[in-house]
Amino acid sequence: MPPTYASNPTPYEDVNTILRLLYTKQLEVLGSQLVGLYLYGSLSLGDFDPASSDIDFLTVTAEELSVETTDALRAMHEEIARSGLPYADHLEGSYIPCAALRRYDPDHSRHPSIGVDWEFHVGEHGNNWIIERQIVREHGVVIYGPAPQTLIDPVSPQELRAAVCRHLKTQWQQQMLAGDLEWLRPRNYQAFAILTMCRALYTLQHNTTISKPQAAVWAQERYPQWRPVIERALVWRSQTEKDDLTETITFVHVALAQALALCGDEDNVS
Repeated sequence: MPPTYASNPTPYEDVNTILRLLYTKQLEVLGSQLVGLYLYGSLSLGDFDPASSDIDFLTVTAEELSVETTDALRAMHEEIARSGLPYADHLEGSYIPCAALRRYDPDHSRHPSIGVDWEFHVGEHGNNWIIERQIVREHGVVIYGPAPQTLIDPVSPQELRAAVCRHLKTQWQQQMLAGDLEWLRPRNYQAFAILTMCRALYTLQHNTTISKPQAAVWAQERYPQWRPVIERALVWRSQTEKDDLTETITFVHVALAQALALCGDEDNVS
């Protein structure tokens, strides 16, 4: 039996409306290349905030997309952005072929993607996509297509921990050491950094992933000295004003050091 489309995959009608448009337009562009469309992130983990959350989606294609099809998808997303619909500018997703989705391979990790902070383009998908795969596989919401477990191999706790450690070392540690942290000044970016550290610490201590807000609740109990800065981060998720960086930078340095201490040599897992 061919897969069916889930017309109301979330409790939020405005989200369902933009997803219906996304699916319809994708089907027009991709046709039989469209294997599946899935939600992950906050919409799959139960912590979607209508005021601040993005709509994280993964589109699975039968094969690598041609330049012509990729250009058509770019035009499609530009059309959706002009629609004026709620969340039209909050779509964040990737287009990954079945063969590359099965298991993360750094040698085959360039795929089309779009985000709130970047335009549609073909770009590198880093080690954090081991984490994203685990979330899609275990928690993904099916809009169209087979169950994600049929498309993605299981991600072991060791692989998950190693991916977190690599991501911390190759992105966060390097950024914090680089010194130019002006990109962090908007409040929502500071919230992103703080909550990312909370989730990294949770994953390293529990060998699984949860949403960032859930990890924040855990971190407030586990590290009561951090409660004020974490509470602030939860409030700041939807605020774009620039603010002082001092407390955020201090928190990230301390949390990052604790997380890397938990890593040991685990980031060498292949």
